[in-house]
Amino acid sequence: MRKSSLATAVAVTALAGTGTLSGQATDDIVDTAVKAGQFETLVAAVQAAGLVDVLKGDGPFTVFAPTDEAFAKLPEGTVASLLEPENRDRLIAILTYHVVPGRVAAADVVKLDRATTVQGGMVRISVDDGVVKVDDATVVTGDIEASNGIIHVIDRVILPEAS
Repeated sequence: MRKSSLATAVAVTALAGTGTLSGQATDDIVDTAVKAGQFETLVAAVQAAGLVDVLKGDGPFTVFAPTDEAFAKLPEGTVASLLEPENRDRLIAILTYHVVPGRVAAADVVKLDRATTVQGGMVRISVDDGVVKVDDATVVTGDIEASNGIIHVIDRVILPEAS
């Protein structure tokens, strides 16, 4: 599949009711994630890290959002450990590694080979046979619009090298 047709295919699979493809979304990134119903762990982590106000801010932000199933793939006890107050800095580093400043739609993501995250690290981006990867995660749904950015759903939690 060509990159442009991949971007179109990813864009049209956006979650119904969580945003729009027209750029006129009214819910911010946090509210969009809550309404989607598949990001409960991510939202709990954002709350524990104290990042709710940031992700409700003006942005724009691009969030590579791991689903609850993605968090479940982590070794047993990892999520519970990250949610403990003494691990807040590590949790913040991991969560901000999933955020890229600016609004990067699927059509733009597929043109990149890397992107600098809010955490300061660099995620690798690749497209192979129509499959978009961010580090070791696969983008399963893209272009979920929010009023302050865009969400691309990924199937794994990506980790910065120093986490």
